[in-house]
Amino acid sequence: MKHRLPRDAERRQKQATYWRKTRMSEQSEKNTRGQEIPASMIQQGNKRKQNKNASLNKMAFTSGFFFILAQLLARGFNFIVTPIYSRLLSEAQYGIVTTYESWLLIAYTIMSLCLWRSVDVAKHDFPDDYNGYVSSVHTLSYISIAIFFGICMIFKKQVLAFCDMDDLMFYMMFLYVFTYTSMLYIQRRDKQVMRYKFSTAATVLTIIPGTILSIVLIYQGRVQGFIDQLVHRRIIGYYLPQIIGGAIIAIILWWQGKKFVNLKYWKYGLKFSLPLIPEALSVQIMNQSDRILIGKIVGATSAGIFSIAMTISYVVWILEDSVWNAWIPWLYEKIAREEADEVEKPWTIVMHMFGLLSWLLVVLAPEEILILGGARYQDAVWLVAPLVTGTLFRFFSYSYSAVQNYYKRTQYVAMGTIGSMIFNLIISYIGITLFGYMAAAYMMAISYFVLLLMQGILEHKLTGMVIVPLKKTVKIALIYLAVNLATMGLYNVPWFIRYVVILVVALAAFKMFYPDMKAVLKMIKKKK
Repeated sequence: MKHRLPRDAERRQKQATYWRKTRMSEQSEKNTRGQEIPASMIQQGNKRKQNKNASLNKMAFTSGFFFILAQLLARGFNFIVTPIYSRLLSEAQYGIVTTYESWLLIAYTIMSLCLWRSVDVAKHDFPDDYNGYVSSVHTLSYISIAIFFGICMIFKKQVLAFCDMDDLMFYMMFLYVFTYTSMLYIQRRDKQVMRYKFSTAATVLTIIPGTILSIVLIYQGRVQGFIDQLVHRRIIGYYLPQIIGGAIIAIILWWQGKKFVNLKYWKYGLKFSLPLIPEALSVQIMNQSDRILIGKIVGATSAGIFSIAMTISYVVWILEDSVWNAWIPWLYEKIAREEADEVEKPWTIVMHMFGLLSWLLVVLAPEEILILGGARYQDAVWLVAPLVTGTLFRFFSYSYSAVQNYYKRTQYVAMGTIGSMIFNLIISYIGITLFGYMAAAYMMAISYFVLLLMQGILEHKLTGMVIVPLKKTVKIALIYLAVNLATMGLYNVPWFIRYVVILVVALAAFKMFYPDMKAVLKMIKKKK
């Protein structure tokens, strides 16, 4: 059954449908009283709709731009300092740190019950008390995390052994999960109201100081001869400022919402979010399991090499998530107004833009690995193409799962993701065991392609809506897969040949896509 829209959205939907029918008719339609609708009224209706679209596009474009900028500054800073971390830490130490970060991402997904994801849809259902909803459900997340903490304390010895942690890493994990959850709430809330100044400032002002502090502590440890403490220094330095910042954010959320407990909101949040836990957990397992499996099967050194290659794919990842987070409020509003047909063209352009970006990262992989890790990480160059391409497939699947989320078919989103996760775990374990850690990169790409197929099929079957035809998306995906894998053949030729190829491709891409990009930008500019 199709999700029922809130009253104001229903009104806008009916109005949009009415005026679209009016424009298609050559003659004025009769109203319910048998009177003709004046042409002036039709024009006024069209003008009102254009003004609403203009306002929506302007807010989405402006706020989205600053959100993307802030995300790039925060996350991009980590990318910039990767060469410092890779040289201050050994390959094994770097592998331990990145594996620990994988456990953190899995932990907050489970312990918070994914309640922060309900903030995306609650904006439409509780517009008069949106901050109250966020505050109340935020409390429920904290209660859930505290319960998980108590359970893990009971089985602490087993948890430490399974996750390869010590006491300090264990307690830092829970402190981080508490406070990072608060950060997720404020980011989601501000995204929906299209105001990103506070949340993005909070993100930047916690990550950058944490990064600087961790580098200082690691450097001091090396100088003082505390080589065996470098992992702890990295964890304390990087996460402590984020924990403090997240705690402040938690207080602000409660102060603004002024609601700690609201059973109605809790029920709503649980109903939406609980079915998403398997899906969200599956996504994190797909993203992080390869490093964990490599660390357990092959060793921490190989996990470190794999992580360096993953860092390059994060460039696409960061840009993808930033663009998508800015995009999705606009997409949902278009669906509410029955204007989803206006999304296909700009989204197709976005897919090609990220496809070209993935190719650029692949062709420059030798230089990227040399900068990020140095000569001792050179084997990672052969992992870049499949990892970057897999990240691209993941991004392409967003448009299909987003529509299912909009109509609250979250259980089916979970089905597709869980299936892909199980498939990934099986083939990754087999591949790593038989062929070594490099096989994990190719298994990941295959798994994300399977995810794309499953989400595309489910979207059409469950909602009857298609933002972009699946055949079209698959065609684009396979083209960039073939191009990226073929590009690895250029690693064995002189560097200047690769740069000539980059120039030729850049000119061809500009000629091919510039008219469409110009048209989209013109549309946005006109509607501002």
